[in-house]
Amino acid sequence: MPRSAVLSLAGVLLATAAGAQTAPAPVPGPERTAQLVRMVRQDCGSCHGMRLTGGLGPALTRQALAGKPPDYLAAVILHGIPGTPMPPWSAMLQGAEARWIAEQLASGFPEENRSSAP
Repeated sequence: MPRSAVLSLAGVLLATAAGAQTAPAPVPGPERTAQLVRMVRQDCGSCHGMRLTGGLGPALTRQALAGKPPDYLAAVILHGIPGTPMPPWSAMLQGAEARWIAEQLASGFPEENRSSAP
């Protein structure tokens, strides 16, 4: 993992540990929302299970993510987890998009929170 990614992830983890509160991520436009929903269902689902209940990767259900701060989840999405099959998605996502996905997953996305999904 590049040094800048490690430092970025470390910064997010320190801010999260310090109890830093951040505003909710902006909602992407309708077209980008549809793309992100498709990405979660297909790309994330290929490892985390098509219903995100687990597979090669852990479950991404609201219950499984309870207590995990959205900033931490967004950092994992963006930077992956070295030494595991979890890849970084920073080449395909902006930080706000990763945060939006994390917030949606934590609130039951995609199965339970269909109002956010087209």
